[in-house]
Amino acid sequence: MNLIFDTHSHYDDKAFDADRDSVLSGLKEKGVCAVVNQGTDLNTSEFSLKLAEKYSHVYAAVGLHPECLDENSLSDIEEIKKLAVHPKALAIGEIGLDYYYDIPKELQKQVFIKQLELANELAMPVNIHDREAHGDTLEILKKYRPKGILHCFSGSVEMAREIIKLGMYIGMGGVITFKNARKTVEVCKEIPLESIVLETDCPYLAPVPLRGKRNDSSLIAYTAQRIAEIKGITVEQVLIATKHNAESAYNVSVEMEGCV
Repeated sequence: MNLIFDTHSHYDDKAFDADRDSVLSGLKEKGVCAVVNQGTDLNTSEFSLKLAEKYSHVYAAVGLHPECLDENSLSDIEEIKKLAVHPKALAIGEIGLDYYYDIPKELQKQVFIKQLELANELAMPVNIHDREAHGDTLEILKKYRPKGILHCFSGSVEMAREIIKLGMYIGMGGVITFKNARKTVEVCKEIPLESIVLETDCPYLAPVPLRGKRNDSSLIAYTAQRIAEIKGITVEQVLIATKHNAESAYNVSVEMEGCV
């Protein structure tokens, strides 16, 4: 059964330059029914749409990542708006805040807010990046109240509950299989399965036992196995629920793509 819905990937990354087509075309045979490739700037947003046009099981998010901002970023949002009308563009993403890198915080906030406003204007969900910026991220999300996913969640149980109250989903990937993932495991235990979606962030963050290798959507099977262990349920239950959650988060049905 094709039940793996990868809500966050980067198949535009150079790590896939040598075999991108074979990897993407082979995903269905490995249990993957849908992939949402995230834009990080104008070029990768356009590339994501080209992938979505080529493969029936690939969709795109278009947006400006906080690590990719410059003096043109606010004006670039108009171009993102044009890309977002594409029929296979499901979300505005990957957007958010990243205080790990030395990128002006005020610029990050301005671009983040403008993209949230765009998502609300277009009635589209968002895919949020939050790195070492939990307080500001939550404050802004509470104000603009978008729908969508907080990707690669690294906050506390309390923050997760606040995100869920907003009607958003918590993205979990290979990190939950790492030995030092105590906080992520605790969040997984404490929040309902109905609020979790699965992701890779590939080519990064491959799960154990393949940590450090190139990640791809099929490896979500290991993430689902770990979540099943934490929740005391079957892997199939995890995959069915998270597929349904992903469809709800992105307002899409992939039943016609051969999924169960």
